[in-house]
Amino acid sequence: MDTHVRMTDATLTPADDARAKRNVTILVLAQAILGAQMPMIFTMAGLAGQSLASNPCWATLPISLMVGGSMIFANPVSWVMQTFGRRIGFWLGTLGGTVGAAISAYGLMQFDFTIFLIGSFFMGLYQSAQGFYRFAAADTASAAFRPKAISYVMAGGLASAIIGPQLFNLTNDAMVVPFLGAYLTIIVINLLGSLLFLGLDIPKPEKPHEDAPKGRSRMELLRDPVIAVAIICGMVSYALMNLVMTSTPLAVVGCGFETDMAGNVVTAHVLAMFVPSFFTGHLIARFGTRKVIAAGLAILGLAGVVALQGVELENFFVALVLLGVGWNFGFIGATSMLAGAHAPEERGRVQGMNDMIVFGCVTIASLASGGLMNCSGGTAVEGWSAVNIAMVPFLALAGASLIWLMMRPADEA
Repeated sequence: MDTHVRMTDATLTPADDARAKRNVTILVLAQAILGAQMPMIFTMAGLAGQSLASNPCWATLPISLMVGGSMIFANPVSWVMQTFGRRIGFWLGTLGGTVGAAISAYGLMQFDFTIFLIGSFFMGLYQSAQGFYRFAAADTASAAFRPKAISYVMAGGLASAIIGPQLFNLTNDAMVVPFLGAYLTIIVINLLGSLLFLGLDIPKPEKPHEDAPKGRSRMELLRDPVIAVAIICGMVSYALMNLVMTSTPLAVVGCGFETDMAGNVVTAHVLAMFVPSFFTGHLIARFGTRKVIAAGLAILGLAGVVALQGVELENFFVALVLLGVGWNFGFIGATSMLAGAHAPEERGRVQGMNDMIVFGCVTIASLASGGLMNCSGGTAVEGWSAVNIAMVPFLALAGASLIWLMMRPADEA
């Protein structure tokens, strides 16, 4: 049950992590069960959009609107959690997932692209709330346990990577209308998964007294070198992963493979996103966030190189596995860096701002993905090449910012 207790790094010690470990268990289950809807959506939304849209360039617009919804809802969801507690915020997310899936299902039945897009937008409310699982894991953890807590919660996506695509394969053709059965399944996932949060035990933030520290403004936070670089690296890691993953089902099918094979490639990718989470926290504890982020950016670059070598099935599998591992190192590393760079009273402000920026860029990436894939060349091969080449300038930006931070004096970084 939520209580009005403030917990800070100064008061939390490894001996106090029993509560944190219980919360991590619940959040891992939430990531596994509720998170299963995300690989389902990323597998089918672009294909469904391609069948509904009048112009194939807009095929990935449903994913763009979902991620755009995540960006728009990030600050409101963060405010709800800061004011009423994590549990209420997570329930709000499952409500959004339920309503969004219901509207999308109706759009499919009516063969109406506009209605389908509206449903996709509301599903962004769930994605926004899910993004806070990793921050919630850190709320009751000691400084020593925090990277591992974040990493374990992200590891819950391993189960979602298996559950989601299998549910998609079982339900995709269950009804006459393509993809309808999968969207109805997502409604059930949200309704059942919401029960998990009854067991969450994270203190509500205290209402600040008039003389309590107010923390830095958003502009002051953005001028903090560590916060700025953490946001940039998290933004680039997530946006590039989304850019390539969104186009993958279109590329796989466009290159002559079956829809089920596209689902298998996405499964391998999502597994690669979350399997490393079992040891990412340990790597961060041993080598530090900056080296782990640097490794993640390098692996993302390698994924692009492999994808550009050809469009055989093994190229898709290897490139998407590398893409998942690179995202894991880059995003978890950036999250851990951010979590340790602000005061407790700045938590809601920093996390909401971070997710708004990250998902804003992911929205642009997912929208650009469809345009690059379907409208930047005459063939699927040319479109797939354009998607992967587009990674280069953003990897350069993140890499340069990380090098700049590493070169700063220790007392300034």
